[in-house]
Amino acid sequence: MADFPSRVAHLPVLGLGVSTEYGAGDARHALDVPALRDRCPQYAGFLEVGVETAKGLDAHARAWAARGLPTTYHFLDVNLDEPEDLDPAWLDEVRALAAVLRPAWMCGDAGLWHFGPRDRGHMLLLPPVLSDEQATGMAQGIHALRAATGYEVLPENPPGAVYLGDLHLLDFYALLCERGDTGMLLDAAHLAIYQRALGHGALTALDGFPLDRVVEIHVAGGAERHVDGYGFVEDDHTPDVLPDTWRILEHVAPRAPNLRAVVFECERNALEACLPGFGRIAAALAATPFGRAAGLAP
Repeated sequence: MADFPSRVAHLPVLGLGVSTEYGAGDARHALDVPALRDRCPQYAGFLEVGVETAKGLDAHARAWAARGLPTTYHFLDVNLDEPEDLDPAWLDEVRALAAVLRPAWMCGDAGLWHFGPRDRGHMLLLPPVLSDEQATGMAQGIHALRAATGYEVLPENPPGAVYLGDLHLLDFYALLCERGDTGMLLDAAHLAIYQRALGHGALTALDGFPLDRVVEIHVAGGAERHVDGYGFVEDDHTPDVLPDTWRILEHVAPRAPNLRAVVFECERNALEACLPGFGRIAAALAATPFGRAAGLAP
């Protein structure tokens, strides 16, 4: 198989899109994605579908796919560093769901999706241990999942309140991308949460990160919370994006030559509330090579 620099050249430019997962479209005040595409097609270039195979695809995701519209497959149920997670039954389910979605690629948070056996009662999401050993284990999982499905597998940095390990998060994912021979889904909101939790500036360590590995970026709102004197940021997917998240997007986007997609994660919010965020993202991207290729230039 060709190496990442050769493969990424053949990935499509999906543009600016939105995310969903099973049942999100049925939530009160949920984003009406078809209405967004009809009204502002430049903001709904594709749909990133969060998939837990035990749940499958809801009617909204199936309807989008039935129209032949672009998608990506965002896994919600695999620990990449656990070989037993890539069992034949699960892989068969993944391939069957991918056959419906026909995604441009696969992606998902490279962290801990479950503790113990994969079961609904065990599902959670925690960051990985930021260590050399963990990077190697996850890289092996990326190689295996890519070989089993034929799709690119882009790891995403998950959110968290506590991080373990001796590496900076960006150094960890640089190792993971190199050893996994892959690109990355950089979640700007999650990175902003990490930087604040560790007392770093928003752009700390980005100068040493290989931005040519960034294929996709996520933007989402976050809320500052305080519990018993402990302050943290909740990754709440509202349209209220924190300043550090904007700084990361505006720094990375023009410097990421292989950027193919940006997602505004706001799926449980009304369309009108989300439009200003879409507008600001489009404005931040408009003058970049990605923005021009995605038709976001004024």
